[in-house]
Amino acid sequence: MNNHHLTAQNKVKHPALAMAGMLLGAFVGMLSETSLNTALPKLMAAFHTNLATIQWLVTGYMLVIGIILPLSSLISRWFTNRQITVFGLGAFIVGAAISACADSFSVLLAGRMIQGIGTGLILPLMFATAMQIFPPQKMGAALGICSLVIMFAPAIGPTLTGIILGFLSWRWIFWLFIPFLLIAMTFSLGFLENVNHISRPHIDWLSIIESAVGFSGLVIGTSLASRDGWLSVPVLSALIIGIIVLAFYVYRQLHLTEPILNLKVFKKSEFTTGALLVMLDFGVILSIMYLMPNYLQKGMLVPVAMTGIIMLPGGIVNAVVSAIAGRLYDNVGARKPAIAGFILALVGALLFAFANSKSSLAYVIAAHVILMIGCPLAMSPSSTNALSSLSGLQSADGSTILNTMQQIVGALATALATSFYEAGRITATGSRALRYTQGFHWGIYFAIVLIIIALAFSFRLAKNKPASQDIA
Repeated sequence: MNNHHLTAQNKVKHPALAMAGMLLGAFVGMLSETSLNTALPKLMAAFHTNLATIQWLVTGYMLVIGIILPLSSLISRWFTNRQITVFGLGAFIVGAAISACADSFSVLLAGRMIQGIGTGLILPLMFATAMQIFPPQKMGAALGICSLVIMFAPAIGPTLTGIILGFLSWRWIFWLFIPFLLIAMTFSLGFLENVNHISRPHIDWLSIIESAVGFSGLVIGTSLASRDGWLSVPVLSALIIGIIVLAFYVYRQLHLTEPILNLKVFKKSEFTTGALLVMLDFGVILSIMYLMPNYLQKGMLVPVAMTGIIMLPGGIVNAVVSAIAGRLYDNVGARKPAIAGFILALVGALLFAFANSKSSLAYVIAAHVILMIGCPLAMSPSSTNALSSLSGLQSADGSTILNTMQQIVGALATALATSFYEAGRITATGSRALRYTQGFHWGIYFAIVLIIIALAFSFRLAKNKPASQDIA
């Protein structure tokens, strides 16, 4: 590291160990985001409720993350990264324990929302800290590992849940989070050094209220859509309020001298293109993570524990490619891996579009593996490309924006995939398995549209990486 003329913004004794607690915390947080998808049928039976209600365990979690994330840039100027990480991990541990002990749906939901506080705090901090403690020439690899966490955890979530539910009760999903969070807490207390600049800026409470109301409106509106339909009064009301309030929020941020979120970073085309590709990619991944367990269990009539095992090869491939893709950026930039990644993702999604209730498990696994090579191949370089185009304090804002948009897109994509899935199922005729398979196909068509849009935009990436522009 020392023989390079480019050095990190902040030197710490053990950069890798300093990141370990945040990486593990973010991993559990993202794992928690999709791990419940496989368990929803069991939880519906346990609490005698319907799919639209039980879906709030996923939505409520995303809602809290969507409220906390936009504030993370402000929070990191008021508290040290060590304080934020320890508080976030503590909140997640408390939330997981409440969920594991829950005797009613409302208590379970409350526990989930407390877990969301932890994830919302740690996710953006992980990226912002990595940008500060690693030198520019190692940025691709470092941010690649951060992206690996965000990609691998949702991919492996349904597998782990399937295996847990095959042998234990749903409560163990939450109990098993806690040991990993305690290890993360130990690393953070032992090795995490304070690197963020505490300036305690003025708090603009109106911006905070606008942010919370605006993002909540979007998440709630899209989530209710799967139950009430997109044209119902509750859904339209929530979406319209969310969009109007967010418009005021954006206007206010662009005109404040000390904005809570510096939206002027969108003036950099490299950041905007990279951010858009990350959003579309994340939307595809979360859609597939929601659709695939439903297709396997209800379309192909595969047992729940087996569902997890079928999704495991794709999850492992995802992790390997995520790690490699970060290093690829350091060598060849973002354009080639992104284009190749979206082409592969398109092939995998098209294979899914031709799957049916009689397809072989080998065919389904192959389609999933191809998709899980493509998505991370595009994700990590696109994310690094976006963040590397920013410098100084802007990189923290960029990290916050990327993570906030990911959660909003995650909620939107899951809701839209659910809507298409339900619409396809309702309009189909034939056996129950055939109806659920058609629902799966309609959801996959939605994912294919996202991939095609992303592929078109990936050609706008610069042929050379922007990392050497002005990291200062």
